[in-house]
Amino acid sequence: MMELNTKIRAAVPEDANAVAPLLILAMGHIAGIFARSENHSDAIPFFRHFFETNQNQYSYENTLVFEDENGVIGAVTGYDGALLHQLRKPVLDLIRETQPDFNPSDETGPGEYYIDCVNVHPAHQGKGIGKKLIKAFCEKAASLGYQRVGLIVDQVNPAAKRLYENLGFKIVGEKNFLGHQYHHMVLEVASK
Repeated sequence: MMELNTKIRAAVPEDANAVAPLLILAMGHIAGIFARSENHSDAIPFFRHFFETNQNQYSYENTLVFEDENGVIGAVTGYDGALLHQLRKPVLDLIRETQPDFNPSDETGPGEYYIDCVNVHPAHQGKGIGKKLIKAFCEKAASLGYQRVGLIVDQVNPAAKRLYENLGFKIVGEKNFLGHQYHHMVLEVASK
């Protein structure tokens, strides 16, 4: 049960200043690759731009936010895995302006509604907000007729793996993505 004065809602472009730093938390080393910087926060303008823009993988259109009296303190971003190439294209086009050979492997594909990023502000972690966001995302997937929700979790992050396992996700394979090994995890959801 969520506390009074909290809600999970569809994101709007005006959430960009709150969500862009959260995306950095979820992306970790990938944010540094995108920003071409060891300082991951250098990628905040990049993610703010894409969050505010339609039809890309980091767009507000693909995001649910958790809001309380402090404002937006968590977010989950995801989409139909079959749309990965279409949604990724604007992102890759911008990255390739400075990194022409940038060519990441696919982290998802057809047949799953994919959680790209889930993130909670550090001051609010450990309160179950991430679980609430993931459950809301899975409910959204089911309501849209999807039967599987997928994600990848870095193998050097066993705590995240346990969180997903506790929510019912199962490892179905491995993926190498931008220099790290990931577990590919899937949850079967009952479409509505």
